[in-house]
Amino acid sequence: MSNPFIRFAIKATVILTVAFCIHVAVLYVFKLPLFENKIVLSYVVNLLLVVIIFGLLYLSKRKFKDQLGFLFIAGSALKFGVFFVVFYPFFKLDNHISKFEFAAFFVPYGLGLILETISLVKWLNKLD
Repeated sequence: MSNPFIRFAIKATVILTVAFCIHVAVLYVFKLPLFENKIVLSYVVNLLLVVIIFGLLYLSKRKFKDQLGFLFIAGSALKFGVFFVVFYPFFKLDNHISKFEFAAFFVPYGLGLILETISLVKWLNKLD
Protein backbone atom coordinates (compact mmCIF):
# COMPACT_ATOMS: atom_id res chain seq x y z
CA MET A 1 0.00 0.00 0.00
CA SER A 2 2.59 2.55 -1.09
CA ASN A 3 0.13 4.60 -3.14
CA PRO A 4 -0.21 8.01 -1.42
CA PHE A 5 -3.78 8.43 -2.67
CA ILE A 6 -5.00 5.16 -1.15
CA ARG A 7 -3.21 5.88 2.14
CA PHE A 8 -4.73 9.35 2.20
CA ALA A 9 -8.25 8.10 1.42
CA ILE A 10 -8.06 5.55 4.25
CA LYS A 11 -6.59 8.09 6.67
CA ALA A 12 -9.24 10.70 5.79
CA THR A 13 -12.05 8.17 6.17
CA VAL A 14 -10.81 7.01 9.57
CA ILE A 15 -10.19 10.52 10.91
CA LEU A 16 -13.53 11.93 9.76
CA THR A 17 -15.39 8.83 11.00
CA VAL A 18 -13.80 9.16 14.45
CA ALA A 19 -14.52 12.90 14.44
CA PHE A 20 -18.15 12.22 13.49
CA CYS A 21 -18.51 9.76 16.38
CA ILE A 22 -16.98 12.25 18.82
CA HIS A 23 -19.17 15.05 17.44
CA VAL A 24 -22.34 12.97 17.89
CA ALA A 25 -21.19 11.83 21.35
CA VAL A 26 -20.74 15.45 22.45
CA LEU A 27 -24.23 16.26 21.17
CA TYR A 28 -25.57 13.24 23.06
CA VAL A 29 -23.87 14.21 26.32
CA PHE A 30 -25.40 17.69 26.14
CA LYS A 31 -28.79 16.17 25.23
CA LEU A 32 -28.92 17.96 21.89
CA PRO A 33 -30.47 16.57 18.70
CA LEU A 34 -27.94 14.16 17.22
CA PHE A 35 -28.60 14.19 13.50
CA GLU A 36 -29.98 17.65 12.80
CA ASN A 37 -28.30 20.41 10.82
CA LYS A 38 -27.35 18.02 8.01
CA ILE A 39 -24.45 16.68 10.08
CA VAL A 40 -24.29 13.31 8.30
CA LEU A 41 -24.43 14.94 4.86
CA SER A 42 -21.76 17.39 5.93
CA TYR A 43 -19.29 14.73 7.00
CA VAL A 44 -19.95 12.63 3.89
CA VAL A 45 -19.71 15.57 1.47
CA ASN A 46 -16.55 16.91 3.10
CA LEU A 47 -14.93 13.47 3.04
CA LEU A 48 -15.80 12.97 -0.62
CA LEU A 49 -14.55 16.42 -1.60
CA VAL A 50 -11.27 16.02 0.30
CA VAL A 51 -10.60 12.61 -1.25
CA ILE A 52 -11.61 13.70 -4.76
CA ILE A 53 -9.54 16.90 -4.64
CA PHE A 54 -6.51 15.04 -3.30
CA GLY A 55 -7.00 12.40 -6.00
CA LEU A 56 -7.17 15.01 -8.74
CA LEU A 57 -4.03 16.65 -7.42
CA TYR A 58 -2.34 13.25 -7.28
CA LEU A 59 -3.30 12.57 -10.92
CA SER A 60 -2.04 16.04 -11.93
CA LYS A 61 1.31 15.77 -10.17
CA ARG A 62 3.41 15.33 -13.30
CA LYS A 63 1.59 17.45 -15.84
CA PHE A 64 0.81 20.42 -13.56
CA LYS A 65 3.58 20.14 -10.96
CA ASP A 66 4.17 23.89 -10.82
CA GLN A 67 0.44 24.69 -10.59
CA LEU A 68 -0.54 22.24 -7.83
CA GLY A 69 -0.81 25.03 -5.26
CA PHE A 70 -3.29 26.89 -7.44
CA LEU A 71 -5.23 23.69 -8.05
CA PHE A 72 -5.36 23.14 -4.28
CA ILE A 73 -6.80 26.64 -3.84
CA ALA A 74 -9.33 25.91 -6.59
CA GLY A 75 -10.34 22.81 -4.65
CA SER A 76 -10.91 24.94 -1.55
CA ALA A 77 -13.04 27.31 -3.61
CA LEU A 78 -15.05 24.31 -4.81
CA LYS A 79 -15.67 23.28 -1.20
CA PHE A 80 -16.97 26.75 -0.36
CA GLY A 81 -19.14 26.65 -3.47
CA VAL A 82 -20.65 23.37 -2.29
CA PHE A 83 -21.26 24.93 1.13
CA PHE A 84 -23.14 27.87 -0.38
CA VAL A 85 -25.20 25.67 -2.72
CA VAL A 86 -25.96 22.69 -0.46
CA PHE A 87 -25.79 23.87 3.15
CA TYR A 88 -26.17 27.65 3.33
CA PRO A 89 -29.78 27.81 2.08
CA PHE A 90 -30.81 25.23 4.69
CA PHE A 91 -28.94 27.00 7.48
CA LYS A 92 -30.44 30.39 6.57
CA LEU A 93 -34.08 29.22 6.56
CA ASP A 94 -34.63 30.92 9.92
CA ASN A 95 -32.34 33.88 9.01
CA HIS A 96 -29.88 32.74 11.67
CA ILE A 97 -26.96 30.32 11.52
CA SER A 98 -26.66 28.72 14.94
CA LYS A 99 -23.39 27.55 16.44
CA PHE A 100 -24.60 23.96 15.97
CA GLU A 101 -25.24 24.52 12.26
CA PHE A 102 -21.83 26.17 11.98
CA ALA A 103 -20.14 23.27 13.77
CA ALA A 104 -21.98 20.68 11.70
CA PHE A 105 -20.28 21.99 8.57
CA PHE A 106 -17.02 23.52 9.73
CA VAL A 107 -15.78 20.73 12.01
CA PRO A 108 -15.50 18.22 9.13
CA TYR A 109 -14.45 20.98 6.73
CA GLY A 110 -11.67 22.13 9.05
CA LEU A 111 -10.44 18.61 9.81
CA GLY A 112 -10.46 17.74 6.12
CA LEU A 113 -8.59 20.92 5.23
CA ILE A 114 -5.94 20.32 7.90
CA LEU A 115 -5.50 16.69 6.86
CA GLU A 116 -5.40 17.57 3.18
CA THR A 117 -2.87 20.37 3.70
CA ILE A 118 -0.52 18.31 5.88
CA SER A 119 -0.71 15.32 3.53
CA LEU A 120 -0.10 17.45 0.43
CA VAL A 121 2.87 19.22 1.99
CA LYS A 122 4.48 15.89 2.92
CA TRP A 123 3.69 14.41 -0.47
CA LEU A 124 4.92 17.45 -2.44
CA ASN A 125 8.17 17.55 -0.48
CA LYS A 126 8.83 13.98 -1.64
CA LEU A 127 8.31 14.92 -5.31
CA ASP A 128 11.49 16.95 -5.55
